[in-house]
Amino acid sequence: MEERHVLFQKYEMGRLLGKGTFAKVYYGKNITTGESVAIKVISKDQVKKEGMMEQIKREISVMRLVRHPNIVELKEVLATKTKIFFVMEHVRGGELFAKVAKGKLKEEIARKYFQQLISAIDFCHSRGVSHRDLKPENLLLDENENLKISDFGLSALPEQLRNDGLLHTQCGTPAYVAPEVLRKKGYDGSKADIWSCGVILYVLLAGFLPFQDENIMKMYRKVFKAEFECPPWFSTEAKRLISKLLVADPEKRITIPAIMRVPWFQKGFSPIAFSVPELNLEKTEEEQEDLSAVVMTKVSSPKFFNAFEFISSMSSGFDLSSLFENKRKTGSMFTSKFSATAIMNRLEGLAKGLNFNIAKVKDFKMRLQGPSEGRKGKLSVTAEVFEVAPEVAVVEFSKSAGDTLEYAKFCEEDIRPALKDIVWTWQGDTFCNGNGGGEDCENKTSL
Repeated sequence: MEERHVLFQKYEMGRLLGKGTFAKVYYGKNITTGESVAIKVISKDQVKKEGMMEQIKREISVMRLVRHPNIVELKEVLATKTKIFFVMEHVRGGELFAKVAKGKLKEEIARKYFQQLISAIDFCHSRGVSHRDLKPENLLLDENENLKISDFGLSALPEQLRNDGLLHTQCGTPAYVAPEVLRKKGYDGSKADIWSCGVILYVLLAGFLPFQDENIMKMYRKVFKAEFECPPWFSTEAKRLISKLLVADPEKRITIPAIMRVPWFQKGFSPIAFSVPELNLEKTEEEQEDLSAVVMTKVSSPKFFNAFEFISSMSSGFDLSSLFENKRKTGSMFTSKFSATAIMNRLEGLAKGLNFNIAKVKDFKMRLQGPSEGRKGKLSVTAEVFEVAPEVAVVEFSKSAGDTLEYAKFCEEDIRPALKDIVWTWQGDTFCNGNGGGEDCENKTSL
């Protein structure tokens, strides 16, 4: 008899559907509604040991942003002291990979899946999210043979908020990864996704990969040169589209709007009508509980600065900080590609050089106190490092005590020059000398 377990008096958990390195996925059913769900169970101890907690939290934030008919829906997140539970839409048809493993697909079937893939990825990019690990194994099929994108564990937060518009983390599966990702020189996540879509379309039509070699370095060379051949059964139109998708130079690669105008793509294409959920940056009580449940276990890593707060704090002209329950103090911020530990070491060095007293509040937060009395006592400054994504950190300064003008002078004359080699970009309003904004303020805060 099949063993069943009731989770939070809400879901009945049944058979094992699959397992990976860090998680097991079980079939589940909502006891009240009878709705079928998939429940991904993650061990907190293992996640903590592998340093994956921030990735888990990032995945939660991202999946709330990308609710689309062709994307697996995250319904809610639950947690105990030892486990995290992702309750997701149950997709019955299995992986698209299983279908392709049996051989190439008919062109009209491949086109349908490609249309749905591009529609969903277009939506992701409109929300500032790039997937970064697109491959047939992460594309599921529902009972009506409609495609559903899954696994946003490697997805990136809004790339337009970065100073150079580029990501710098190597990730994904080599056979599907864009050449610019492999080169380690920074890349546009959305353009890299388009390359992966091109590889997927090729695989659907061919039944094998465009770039393959037993020697992985030889395979990489083929990827760098976009060196591939289309089988003779590809239609002329399909060949033409793939040749525009698999272009080594991301700047010359076809864009999603252009893909959607291609006659081959338009055949039988009818966009799915669905209501786009508003980008509500004010987290509900339930969402607050979800994220707090995830972080019940203390992890020795920087506090995660989620997508909503990052958009609010860093995007020029898009300050929505007043919507948050926990409002941030007015402060000065910068982004950095240095590690949190390296940043903390630099801050300590800066403080010692200025004869400031240092008090560590916690691992990635410190308080600096000036050596002399000012107009309103000794200046006290709090500095905290938040992790946004792998290799991207946000550093926030705020005045804890002392005079505001002295704090502004400290930021302008001491912090900025001393940290200029680790700063990616500055953002903040404390350098406006209390004038409430204006052109001079904009020039100083949007370097």
